[in-house]
Amino acid sequence: MTSPEAPERAATPSARRISRRWPLISGVLALALAAALGSLVVARSSGLLEIDTEWMNEIVEHRAPVWEVPSLFMNYLGAGVLGVFVIPGAVVLVLLYLRRPWAAAYFLVATIVSAGIVQLLKHAFGRARPLDILVTSDFGSFPSGHVANAATMAVVLGIIFPRVWVWVAGLAYTLIMLLSRTYLGAHWLTDTFGGLLIGAGVAVVLWAPIAAKLDGERQLARRHPLRKRGSKPTESP
Repeated sequence: MTSPEAPERAATPSARRISRRWPLISGVLALALAAALGSLVVARSSGLLEIDTEWMNEIVEHRAPVWEVPSLFMNYLGAGVLGVFVIPGAVVLVLLYLRRPWAAAYFLVATIVSAGIVQLLKHAFGRARPLDILVTSDFGSFPSGHVANAATMAVVLGIIFPRVWVWVAGLAYTLIMLLSRTYLGAHWLTDTFGGLLIGAGVAVVLWAPIAAKLDGERQLARRHPLRKRGSKPTESP
C-alpha cells in the first residue's frame, strides 16, 4: 500500500516560496495599521475623526425602513449562534468532506485568532459606540468584530478557492457588512476599517507558513476528485 502524497510535494514552486515573500510582511503591516488607527482615534480628546462624524451624520439623515431590514439581517448573520458557530462549523465540515483538512484547520484557526484580536483591542481601546445605535451590542466600538469576521472569511475562502467569483462574493459580503454596521450605528466608520485590516491581516499572516500545504492539498484534490457513493473504480481492460 502506498502512502498518501504529501501536500508540500504537490504544491507549485511559487506556493513554496510564499512564506519568504510579501504575504507575511503585508499581513503584519495590516495588523499594525489597525492598531495604529485605534491608537490615533483614542488619542484624540473627542475619540472621533472627522470622517467618523461626517459619515454618521449622513447615515442618520438618510435612514429609511427599506435599509433597516437588510442591515438587521446582516447584524444577525455576522454574530450570535449563527455567525459564531453555525456558519464557521458548516464551512469546516464542507472542507473536511472535500478532503481539505489543512484548509479546514486554516479557516478555523484564522476565525478564532481574528475574533481574539478583536476582543483584545476592544478592551484595550475602550472606544464608545455611536449614540444613534439601533441594536444592542457589547462593550467596545473599535474594531468591528462583524467586519473582521467577514474579511477573515472572505480572504481565507479566496485563498482556499482561488476563483474570481469567490473573491468578488467575499468583497461584496464584506462591504455590505461594513455598510450595515455603520447604518445601524453600531460602529463608527473607522471601526469598520480597523476590522477590515484585522480580518485580512490575520488571514494573510496565517496563510504564509502553510501556503505550500494548502496549494498542494488543492492540487491533490484536483487529481483525486471525490467519487460518488457506491461507485466503483473503472477497471482497465
